[in-house]
Amino acid sequence: MTSTFLYGGQVHANGIRQHYLRYGGAEGVQGERPSVIVIPGITSPAATWGFVAERIGTHFDTYVLDVRGRGLSDAGDELDYSLEQQALDVIALAQALELKRWVLVGHSMGGRIAVRAASKKPGGLASVVAVDPPVSGPHRRPYPAKLDWYVDSIRQARRGMDAEQMRHFCPNWTFEQLQLRAQWLHTCKESAIVQSFSDFGRDDIFADLPQVDVPLLLMTAERGDVVRAEDVAEWQAISPASRHVRVPGAGHMIPWDNEAGFYAAFGTFLGTALV
Repeated sequence: MTSTFLYGGQVHANGIRQHYLRYGGAEGVQGERPSVIVIPGITSPAATWGFVAERIGTHFDTYVLDVRGRGLSDAGDELDYSLEQQALDVIALAQALELKRWVLVGHSMGGRIAVRAASKKPGGLASVVAVDPPVSGPHRRPYPAKLDWYVDSIRQARRGMDAEQMRHFCPNWTFEQLQLRAQWLHTCKESAIVQSFSDFGRDDIFADLPQVDVPLLLMTAERGDVVRAEDVAEWQAISPASRHVRVPGAGHMIPWDNEAGFYAAFGTFLGTALV
């Protein structure tokens, strides 16, 4: 398949330098459709989502964001790594890129960011896809992963590690997936990851759902424990217009576990199928 990758770029938005990767472009049918902003999870720099952006880029003008504290975006000790600021980053990015109509596709932490951003009703936002977002929060069960897993792997990556050493943390991934994570994980600032992880227990995205007034797709993992059936029921009780689809045979890292199922789960929600 011919690559849809165009370039990496940076903008100054919401007071920080934000780095992104662009795929697809705005020529032809892509220019007639909303742009797509992909927001990765807690320790996933933009480069690790390139394989997904390649596919989305065949249909849409696509931007993959390095969330603050990850990849090539700002990662200063003085930065606020809260969900609120991350959501404002995304809105400011869309404005800086002068996007007229745009869609948010957020995975895990990125899904929480997308919901919070949508709750602010930014101009131009057309729809949101929240992919297996943590539903932990005050008086809710904790996020099932452990902070030490993230911190230990980041510290090892900072010293230098290869794909086989990364396999200790992600035993079911392919060599290519492990190598890419080993290459980029060191760019995740530890303090940013610690605050984001802690905020999984402090921010309740269910409280944001009533303010979301654009079409919303909740995509969850059949084999994951991040979003359970009872969580889906509560989500849809609060946001009855939202759609839900479970991806078979996939854990939390859905496109890594079942890439074809991940694309199929979108259906025509974005306006055209990705398969």
